[in-house]
Amino acid sequence: MKVFVLGLDSMPPKYFYEEGKKYFPNISKYLDEASKWKMRSCYPPITIPAWMVMFTGKTPGELGVYGFRHRKPGSFDYYIVNSRYIKEKAVWDYAAEKGKRSALFGVPPTYPPKPVYGYLVTDFTTPSTATNWAYPPTLRIELERRGLKPIFDITYRSDDKPRVKRELLEMVDNHLKIVKYLANTKKWDFFIYVEIGIDRAHHAFLRYFDKDHPKYEENEELNVIPEVYRMVDEWFAEMIEGPLKDSIIVFLSDHGIKPMRGAFVINEWLKEKGFLALKREPKEGEDLKEDMIDWNKTYAWAWGGYYSRVFINLKGREKYGIVEEKDYEALREDLRKEMLKIKGPEGEAWKNEVYKPEELYPEVKGDPPDLMVYLDDLNWRPVGTVGWNTLYLDRNDKGADDAVHDWYGILSVYDPEGRTSGYKGIIEAHEVSEVLRGLIDGEVP
Repeated sequence: MKVFVLGLDSMPPKYFYEEGKKYFPNISKYLDEASKWKMRSCYPPITIPAWMVMFTGKTPGELGVYGFRHRKPGSFDYYIVNSRYIKEKAVWDYAAEKGKRSALFGVPPTYPPKPVYGYLVTDFTTPSTATNWAYPPTLRIELERRGLKPIFDITYRSDDKPRVKRELLEMVDNHLKIVKYLANTKKWDFFIYVEIGIDRAHHAFLRYFDKDHPKYEENEELNVIPEVYRMVDEWFAEMIEGPLKDSIIVFLSDHGIKPMRGAFVINEWLKEKGFLALKREPKEGEDLKEDMIDWNKTYAWAWGGYYSRVFINLKGREKYGIVEEKDYEALREDLRKEMLKIKGPEGEAWKNEVYKPEELYPEVKGDPPDLMVYLDDLNWRPVGTVGWNTLYLDRNDKGADDAVHDWYGILSVYDPEGRTSGYKGIIEAHEVSEVLRGLIDGEVP
């Protein structure tokens, strides 16, 4: 039996399970008969690495992937993670070993494309100028001739909401048409389609959708999220009567989403606490740069994002390192204790989590940070820019953004033969691959 995975990037249980009948009336008919889990995302709960954690069964530490970008050790430079950094076997490799052909669309990170037994169109990390975005290479020519060149991503952190809406709807429509074409015209046993447009809709328009958002604003024209949901739902209704008929359907997300409460200026905090020293007063919102730092007095600095990565100025590893090896663990522990005490703007207690990478993972590969910091159960986004003269911002420093990630996504399995039903509890991200491998083998949970 064929298996089709519909990946809804950043879809939380609240919108899909609790409110699904309202937003996904067609899909909900199948959810009623499906096995359902809340999927606990990985540390960090970010698109990269979360999808690959689910598709390989390996933790971020074992993958050596801790986010979209990684710092080059001993420097202030960074690199962007791509498919070449993924060394572990994925579920489609497992399918190939069983003689089953896969089709992949939008799975992060699959750019640049690697050979697969089947078909592949790369993901949102694909540069807009790229020409090598499909496997086999002839698939690119085939799609382009049919007017189906993929729109890989949009600029969604923008105050120009009408433009974002227009480009978002165009992108999702483009994806749905391409996947429909592939599902109808190609031979496949196992298909994964990840729709990044769901995530972009959440980030760009959540304040117009979720009434619990601290900046909720009623605006029918900009309440775009239900429109995106409806596009996917109506497409699914057509597909389930066509190329997906009699297939096992998996609904899956990499993490959840929730309203952003605000942003915390992590490097300003490090400066106030005496861990970071600057040579000059920066401009508001300026990126922290190597030549800005007084390295002789700096013990640590940090990156922002959905979580904060903290780097210690370790002697022998860093260019201007001052922290002796013998003092490294004590400093990490001191930083951890101080960061756990960080409170909100009104002095309210926050639920913070601070980890050493080796505490989270059975193996730590690649280029991990020294500490991984999650603020107030992810409600507040750490920002790495400086010059704000405050610890708290009411916005993302990198552009208009309504949302932060949440720990729980979704996993549902619908079997047309009726072998699935009910709520199964919580499943960890790295356990999802077991379910998918079982489905490839014909074992339904």
